[in-house]
Amino acid sequence: MSNLIFYNDVLTDIKSRIQKAQLTAIMAVNNELISMYCDIGNILVEKQKLAGWGAGVIPKLAQDIRNELPEIKGFSERNIGYMIRFSKDYQRSILQQLVAKLPESFFGVPWGQHILLMEKVKDIAVRFWYMEQIVANGWSRETLASMVKNKAHLRQGRLVHNFIQTLPQLQSELAQQTLKDPYIFDFLTLSEPFRERELETELIKHLEKFLVELGAGFAFLGRQYKLNIADKDFYLDLLFYHIKLRCFIVVELKKGDFKPEYAGKMNFYCSAVDDTLKQLGDQMTIGLILCESKNKVFAEYALRDIHKPIGVAEYEMTRALPDRLKSSLPSIEEIEAELSRG
Repeated sequence: MSNLIFYNDVLTDIKSRIQKAQLTAIMAVNNELISMYCDIGNILVEKQKLAGWGAGVIPKLAQDIRNELPEIKGFSERNIGYMIRFSKDYQRSILQQLVAKLPESFFGVPWGQHILLMEKVKDIAVRFWYMEQIVANGWSRETLASMVKNKAHLRQGRLVHNFIQTLPQLQSELAQQTLKDPYIFDFLTLSEPFRERELETELIKHLEKFLVELGAGFAFLGRQYKLNIADKDFYLDLLFYHIKLRCFIVVELKKGDFKPEYAGKMNFYCSAVDDTLKQLGDQMTIGLILCESKNKVFAEYALRDIHKPIGVAEYEMTRALPDRLKSSLPSIEEIEAELSRG
């Protein structure tokens, strides 16, 4: 049996090394591709200035590349146009000193995501923020589109919290960067009236999308997580561990407006988790109260004398259509099935 365990450990190590090499190779190829597109864009922009080339040269260039390098993909008229725009956008940003330099993530972002950012985000500095998130969180093009649509860059660090008073500075800053307000659950549709438990159930059904909206680093530990305190059972709505923050995060879901008493209950839960689950090396447990709406002043007062780090944020989601309309429209599953067949 020990030989089998030893072999499995070796196999795991080798697989990890192969996967790391594959990822490095993919990143190197992408870096070279983005660098090449940038260079080609620069060449064409320069020629347009010196020789007065107009848009009419692009179709000829695309056709000649197809004829002379038929095995090479990615040089359609449209894509060459994006290369020119790519060059103009980022040369201009540097000349105008909007940023000191291109972010490290610039060449690590796939071309499809670069195109989406050029199409959807005008502000170069905001594009750079999304580039950092793409590389840090491994966002797909679909995820990026959703984050741009829901203005993720405006929601970061906006929740009401007491982190400055309850956490060391670096931990406080990281917690503020990690948590946001509001959270957008546009993958849910719940009919009114719904209960908190129904919201919780739906979030767990769509756990992958829920984790994407929460952000990188969240590891799901359980729903209705039981804690036994002084021979009494208490149940946490959702419990996570955050890898970067190195702490447990308790999430409580509330329907309706924020109420001050929610802060006291969360303070109790965070204390209980710290006493029963927190290990050596873990940071203080953080509480996150998610409500449909909140009065900022009430929330700030409620957290003022609380000793555990707690944030209060809102959540938004798609409301269900009335039954009379719902029955006449295709479901999400039917739409996805139809798209996959096409």
